[in-house]
Amino acid sequence: MKLPQLLVIGLAVLLCIVLVVYVPRENKNLLSQSKEATVNQTFSTQSMLEGAKTALTASQKSSLLNVENQLNTSKTTLDSIKAYRQLSKFWADSAQNLAPYLYYTYSGALLENSEKSLTFAAQLLIDRLTTMDAPPEIQNWMAVNAKVLLDKALVMNPNNDSAIINLGACYLLGNISDNPMAGILKVKEVVDKNPQNAYGQFILGLGGKKSGQYPKAIERFLAVLKLEPGNWDAMMNLAECYELTNQKGLAIEWYLKVKTLVNIPEFVKILDERINELKK
Repeated sequence: MKLPQLLVIGLAVLLCIVLVVYVPRENKNLLSQSKEATVNQTFSTQSMLEGAKTALTASQKSSLLNVENQLNTSKTTLDSIKAYRQLSKFWADSAQNLAPYLYYTYSGALLENSEKSLTFAAQLLIDRLTTMDAPPEIQNWMAVNAKVLLDKALVMNPNNDSAIINLGACYLLGNISDNPMAGILKVKEVVDKNPQNAYGQFILGLGGKKSGQYPKAIERFLAVLKLEPGNWDAMMNLAECYELTNQKGLAIEWYLKVKTLVNIPEFVKILDERINELKK
C-alpha cells in the first residue's frame, strides 16, 4: 500500500467525505475578481455540480433547488452571502460531498471579502492539501485558490502568521511555482521568529517530506510533537518518514502511538496491517 494512503484513508473515514474535487472554471463575477484562480483548470464547475447532484435523493434535490433559487434571485450582497453559506452547509451536512462544499465556501468568502471569511475558506483548502494524496492537478487547484484567498487576507492584515504559513504551504505543496523555496522562506520567516509555532514546523516538515529530505522532515515533526504531544497528523507523517528511511522499528513505534489516539476500527485495521508488514 502506498504510504500516504494510510493517512488519506484514515481521514476519509474521519470526515465521511468522498475525495472528489473538481476545478471551478467560472463563478460569474466572483472568479473574475482574480484571474489567477482560473490557471490550469481542467474541470468545469458545471460538470462537477451536475455530477454531485446525481447522487442526491429526490428530497435533497428539492432542498438544493430552493437554496439555488435564493442565490439566483438574491438582490443584495448580504443575501448572496447567506445563500452561499446555505449551499455550503447543504453539501457538508446533508449531501456530505466535499467538492461542492469547498467550492461554495470559497465563492462565498470571495464575495464577503473579510479577513475572517477569507482565512477560514483558505484553511479548509490547505487542510485538504496537507492531508490528502490527491492528483497533482487537484493539489494545484486547492493551492491556487487558497492563494487567492490568502493574498486578499494578507492585504488586510500582513502580520497574520497563520496566513503567511498557509501561503507558504501553497508553494511547498501545491505545485504553483517552479521555485518551492519561495514557500519555504515564507514559512521560515514565521518559524525563525517563533520556533514554538507548531503549525509552521508541521508545514516545513511536510515540505521536507515531499521533497525527499526525510531527515529534515523528521526533525520538524519531532519539533511539532515536542510542542503538541497528541498531534497524530505529525505522528503519522513521522512514522512514514521513518519507514521511508528504512527505520522500521521507529516507524512501528509511532504507528502504535497513533493507534492509541484514533479509535476508528477501519483505520486501526489499516495501521495493524502496515505494522505487520514492517515486522516481516
